[in-house]
Amino acid sequence: MVEKFLHPMLALGLCVAPFLVSAQDAYPSKPVKLVVPYAAGGPADLLARSVAEKLGARLGQPVVIENKPGAGGHTGGELVARGPADGYTLVLATIAHNGAVALYPKLRYDPMKELKPVILLAEAPSILIVKQDMPVKSVQELLALARSQSGRLTYGSAGNGSAMHMAAELFRYMTKIDYTHVPYRGGAPAMADLLGGQIDMLFESLGTAHPHLKSGKVRALAVTGTSRSASLPDVPTVAEAGVAGYSSVPWYTISVASGTPASIVSRLNSEINAVIKAPDLAQRWDGLGIVPLGGNPADAQKRNEIETTKWSAVIKAANIQLD
Repeated sequence: MVEKFLHPMLALGLCVAPFLVSAQDAYPSKPVKLVVPYAAGGPADLLARSVAEKLGARLGQPVVIENKPGAGGHTGGELVARGPADGYTLVLATIAHNGAVALYPKLRYDPMKELKPVILLAEAPSILIVKQDMPVKSVQELLALARSQSGRLTYGSAGNGSAMHMAAELFRYMTKIDYTHVPYRGGAPAMADLLGGQIDMLFESLGTAHPHLKSGKVRALAVTGTSRSASLPDVPTVAEAGVAGYSSVPWYTISVASGTPASIVSRLNSEINAVIKAPDLAQRWDGLGIVPLGGNPADAQKRNEIETTKWSAVIKAANIQLD
């Protein structure tokens, strides 16, 4: 009797098993969402859109961009961290999630624990630019003006804790000047106000700033990386311009909710690595001043840890804190 009972059950198990394996292998079986935690049109948004198109083709499902600005990037970050850990919702994570979390002692989630990096996507050195009629042509002239008008000069950013904000705060800390921060819900509205003369300066991505530099609508003072940009060889680094040791290079990861199955993280990592090696994407990114990185999830985690140590020290030393 036992044998007669077991045989049908065994047969049923053998029938169900392929469907279970198939369901796992079938990822993704529906569209994937890539959350950009900033407004449309800024550098993070442009980067995400360039990846989404090619990633969708490789996955066989659309990768849909969803802009969720707010709280310096944490509105979108929390949305993904608290969502299903199934690989169907990704986030373009930035310094806000991976390095500057010390700014927010009252966050409702822990991005370092609740977001899992899939890949170290890219980095994009920034450039310090000022509005067209600003009476300065060098970093030293800017510092002199800032010291003569303590607190009156303004700089914009993509939001509290964004790469633009942190670059400016590091500059403030290292030069001992004072100016006023004007946070926006993304880089695009900040650039619009710089062009309109409502703010005085920005630490903007090279790609976003380049067309406005060519048209003469803004002026470049220095790049934030450790070396000059090939597209702007005459523009010094901030360190060369007299702020010794200064370096701020925004980096991006694509992350998912912690608990996402390792097999899905591995699949996404493999496909995104392939995407960023595509020659046409590399050419497009070069024009935007974006450097592709890639690697495995452990590489991304290591970079996040190094940057978190660096920026936590800056935030503490400069006594920057937000609610």
